[in-house]
Amino acid sequence: MAWLGLLGALLCMLPVATLGTRDPEGFLPAVPHNCPRKCVCAADLLICAGLGLQDVPATLPAAAAELDLSHNALQRLRPGWLAPLSRLRALRLGHNELDALGHGVFNNASGLKLLDLSSNALRALGPHDLDGLEALEMLFLFNNRLAHLDEHAFHSLSALSRLYLGCNELMTFSFNHLHGLGAIHLRTLDLSSNRLGRVSVPELAALPVFLKNGLYLHNNPLPCNCRLYHLLQRWHQRGLSAVRDFAREYTCLAFKVPTSRVRFFEHSRVFENCSAAPATSLEQPEEQLHAQVGRSLRLYCNTSAPAVHIAWVSPKHELLVAPGSQDGSIAVLADGSLAIGKVQEQHAGVFVCLATGPRLHHNQTLEYNVSVHFPHLEPEAFNTGFTTLLGCAVGLVLVLLYLFAPPCHCCFRCCHQACRSHRWTRAPSSLQELSAQSSVLSATPPDAPSRKASVHKHVVFLEPGRRGLNGRVQLAVAEDFNLSNTMGLRFMAGSESASSTGSEGLMMT
Repeated sequence: MAWLGLLGALLCMLPVATLGTRDPEGFLPAVPHNCPRKCVCAADLLICAGLGLQDVPATLPAAAAELDLSHNALQRLRPGWLAPLSRLRALRLGHNELDALGHGVFNNASGLKLLDLSSNALRALGPHDLDGLEALEMLFLFNNRLAHLDEHAFHSLSALSRLYLGCNELMTFSFNHLHGLGAIHLRTLDLSSNRLGRVSVPELAALPVFLKNGLYLHNNPLPCNCRLYHLLQRWHQRGLSAVRDFAREYTCLAFKVPTSRVRFFEHSRVFENCSAAPATSLEQPEEQLHAQVGRSLRLYCNTSAPAVHIAWVSPKHELLVAPGSQDGSIAVLADGSLAIGKVQEQHAGVFVCLATGPRLHHNQTLEYNVSVHFPHLEPEAFNTGFTTLLGCAVGLVLVLLYLFAPPCHCCFRCCHQACRSHRWTRAPSSLQELSAQSSVLSATPPDAPSRKASVHKHVVFLEPGRRGLNGRVQLAVAEDFNLSNTMGLRFMAGSESASSTGSEGLMMT
């Protein structure tokens, strides 16, 4: 009996093949909880795409945060089918056969951020088809057959920022209230490739600038209206990306015939009869403001009528309501105005005020384009008064020194000895050359009739302003000197720069 006990102990130590294959560390792989057949469950992902499903799987794992049911054959969604998925954040239902949604389909999807319903067969949206999606930010409805939108189809989507309705059959769209959408968060509205033949130009002009930048209207049979042309032309000049990126695809019907489509920005002759009315009459221009770094700034939302609710949108697309921005640099006051204590570079851009109220015809927006620059250090002005006073004082001191200061006898004696010790060398010229120089330097021209020189007139002064004598010797000789005794000539003064009495030539006696 002892050997039987030993054999049983050995059998317990051996791995049992029927229990499953173990991993290299000896642990059995975890089986996904409630993972539908043929679907892929990985962490919080549930992927059931491309399986040809005609109905949603009955059991869904509660841990799923993203559910992909695209590229199937789903035709209906039953109410309450999302109740087990309380953590769901993204739902992809594109490329199915859904032709209607119905009331209560998304009642249990309060945390959903992304909903993809593209490439289905939806024909209309009712007032309650999208109820329960208060946190939804992105909604894809392009490439359906939508021809009608209820007036309040999107009223529950208060946080929606991107709505894609392109490639449908819409003929009208209300830009006044956006079918219940709030323009505070909305940044992208795609209405391209529809059948929009009537648009309200005043409603388009009243949209905030951040929504104009993301409003796509290309590939629609828009009317060749002068006001619409001026508005789109202004948007194109302002560089709004929705118009700039698809400029060639903005067309209009010239004669209300499908074959008469012309491009807005390439056939200006169609609009040559339009009056050159300024585009500012269609939309209120943004106010240009300049602010210095470190200074304070105050913006007021001055609407045409008292507003009940006022909100602001910063250049960084942050929604600003009381008390202010998240970093605390911007405050929204009780009167709806916006205050910036110390302006920084991050505050540069367009601030948009959004005002709503029963007395307002429609939601009004005001735009303020704030330019931030650093203060310029102005150079100090040149004080001419001070310099003039200083010059007068220096001049007065020099005059007083000249008048009242005693002369320096030592300096005078030194200069006199230096002049006596200096010996001038005679020029190696003959007496005839000296006579010729004296005739040239004489005040009487050589061709003039001879005059009797006065015996009392001993010196002839020459003009000091003659050109070409700067730095050279000028001679002033007596009229009765003896040419045979050249040693008797004595130089009394030097060149122009060395004269202390004002004469600029040499004087000979």
